[in-house]
Amino acid sequence: MLTTTTDPGDLGGIVGFAAGLIDAIGEWGVGLFTFIETVFPPIPSEVILPLAGVLAQQGRLNMALIIVTSTLGAYLGSLVLYALGAKLGVERSIRWLSKLPLVDREDFEKATDWFTRHGRPAVFFGRFIPGIRSLISIPAGAAGMPLLTFTIFTVAGSAIWNGLLIGLGAALGTQYHLIDEYSSYLNYAVYAAFAGIIVWLVIRRVRRRRVSN
Repeated sequence: MLTTTTDPGDLGGIVGFAAGLIDAIGEWGVGLFTFIETVFPPIPSEVILPLAGVLAQQGRLNMALIIVTSTLGAYLGSLVLYALGAKLGVERSIRWLSKLPLVDREDFEKATDWFTRHGRPAVFFGRFIPGIRSLISIPAGAAGMPLLTFTIFTVAGSAIWNGLLIGLGAALGTQYHLIDEYSSYLNYAVYAAFAGIIVWLVIRRVRRRRVSN
């Protein structure tokens, strides 16, 4: 079992580094991570929040507080994109944001199509779908969705999603001996996943540029 005397950095590699970083910045730092992840989708909450859950199970972080701060960070990030959509509209927002590194126009178009087909509930249910989760805020803002409704759906969906990831990490934290034993394999898996995502995004962008030309 993971105890308060265990150093998260003992895991080693990128997993130990991330756990040590989260341990150092605390609960509000987790909220900052989720804010950045919401505004800049390629940064995955699926990595950060389970590690925060492990540290919460260990007693290094407050479980309730990291759920609150991560949900607040997700909401504030969504609010930025909501305001951008309301001010610029969908097309201009897509044109501007798709210039970010490793962000593809197709991701924004999928979020817009999801909102068009499902309406306001898409803001809640979209929080559980990678690639839709944060970008759904843009068409919501552009469509003039009432801020109160947007807030309720966003906070509720984000709290459930974040709570699930943090809870998963906490459950994993009770099996620390397994994490310690297989940490090297976990590091390789994380490296491979990050590399695969980056390669896939780069190839997709290059192909789309060739088609457009």
